[in-house]
Amino acid sequence: MLQLFKFKGGVKPATNKVQSVTLPIATAPLPSRLAVPLHQSIGGTPRPIVEVGDKVLKGQKIGEADGWISAAVHAPTSGTVIEVGLYPAAHPSGLTAATVVIEPDGEDRWIDRQPVDYASLEPEAVRELLREAGVVGLGGAVFPTHGKLTASKTVPMEEMVINGAECEPYITCDDLLMRERAEEVVRGAGVFRDLLRPKKVLIGIEDNKPEAAAAMTAAIKALGEAFKEFEVVVVPTRYPAGGAKQLIRVLTGKEVPASKRSTDLGVQCFNVATAYTAWRALAHGEPVISRLVTITGNVGEPRNWEVLIGTPMDELLRIGQPKPDTDGIIMGGPMMGFLVPDTKAPVVKATNCLIAHSPTLFPPKPPEMPCIRCGECARACPHELQPFEMYWFSRAKNFGKTQEYAIFDCIECGCCSFVCPSRIPLVQYFRFAKSEIWARERESQAAEGAKNRFEFKQLREEREKAEKAEKLAKAAAAQAAKKAAEALAAANAPETTVAEPAPDAPSAADAAKRATIEAAMERAKAQRAAAQPKNVDHLPPAVEQEIAEIDARQNQAVMANAAPDGEKNS
Repeated sequence: MLQLFKFKGGVKPATNKVQSVTLPIATAPLPSRLAVPLHQSIGGTPRPIVEVGDKVLKGQKIGEADGWISAAVHAPTSGTVIEVGLYPAAHPSGLTAATVVIEPDGEDRWIDRQPVDYASLEPEAVRELLREAGVVGLGGAVFPTHGKLTASKTVPMEEMVINGAECEPYITCDDLLMRERAEEVVRGAGVFRDLLRPKKVLIGIEDNKPEAAAAMTAAIKALGEAFKEFEVVVVPTRYPAGGAKQLIRVLTGKEVPASKRSTDLGVQCFNVATAYTAWRALAHGEPVISRLVTITGNVGEPRNWEVLIGTPMDELLRIGQPKPDTDGIIMGGPMMGFLVPDTKAPVVKATNCLIAHSPTLFPPKPPEMPCIRCGECARACPHELQPFEMYWFSRAKNFGKTQEYAIFDCIECGCCSFVCPSRIPLVQYFRFAKSEIWARERESQAAEGAKNRFEFKQLREEREKAEKAEKLAKAAAAQAAKKAAEALAAANAPETTVAEPAPDAPSAADAAKRATIEAAMERAKAQRAAAQPKNVDHLPPAVEQEIAEIDARQNQAVMANAAPDGEKNS
């Protein structure tokens, strides 16, 4: 018999689970359209790989994983992509998110599914297959499962915990999954076992789910010797026993510090629905395109439904036959869930429950009263924090002090708000403080990044200036060295060197030019003598002057023709 341990704090609210477990799991009808958000897990946002007008098949990848800590997303049915853009998100902020909207064609045609024998593959290949299939934690954290399937290199894996506690009131999807599909849950846990190699596998189920515990025990026995290290352990019903750290504490006695991961203590934890989807991905080639969702609260027919990811919440709630006074939808349980700002928001991988809200079922809380420092919140806190101190500093916006009181260790379980006699919504104050700290951290990182870029620019400019100055200095030094070498060569030259002609001495070109001109003048004289006019001995003075002018012009023309080409136009 396994020894059980206790965790500090916790509460026992009304479970309200009986209403939704009387009927078996049903398949939700195909909605009018499916809005599939690209970001449905912790980590990077997948990149869309489809465009408006594309035809897609059921199970076809529509979003590529962005980085290792990320998971792909897939088309929940066959149809046409009618929009790729922002769409209302299933988030308390009411903001929009990048989404692929698909109009179903009604044929529900699958892709070509290829089951794999994971035992014949390398562990890294199996992790990659789970990443591409979009397998994430379906207990609420939606952490990519493949990122948790690597054991510590220094600490041996002692225990693997499969979480079937499902402690949140109203939610029963894991209970029905274990009742009806226990064998596939155990086989999926076997995949995780083969990758992590723990010494034993503990399946924790709260004692208010005897049918689920019996079904899981029977499945382990039916699968035989290959699952001999598996054990179903029934734990006491106490909220939040389904928290990973609390369940690890109850089953193993190990307390996981906030600064460490559970693998550092030789233990890892997975949700039962996560194990089920991992088995479907490997053994049937089916990516995560649907999940079980509990429809309960102010409805005529509370039940668990197999729901396609991307189904609008208002359409899904209608199949539960909500009563006339329904005025909203709570996603999740009453302790950690939130009222959805826009009921057109789609079902996502983290959607385990939709509660029809009404003033009758959830009456308005009385006005908040001053804190009386009774300490009830501290006694109920499962992480042994001091919520009243975090409340005062959150309210005063002294966020540094809230961090001193370890506000980020708070899992926002709601135990403190549940027991507060002053009806203070403590969790809301803590969420506000965390969001402000994150916002300031982002601003600080942005400012630091801008400062680093500015300093880098200055360093680059200074380096470029220094490099330019160095090049100029090298060039000047080379020029000076050249001049010094020329001067030294001139000083060492022998005295018999032929002296250069004086600057005013006539060159050979000038002598050749003069000789050409003189030869032309001699030819002109000879031509005149040969063509001497006759009967001009006694000419009048005017005629002699005219003849002289003609002779002068002829001499000028002869000399001009005899001059080199470069001097004719000077």
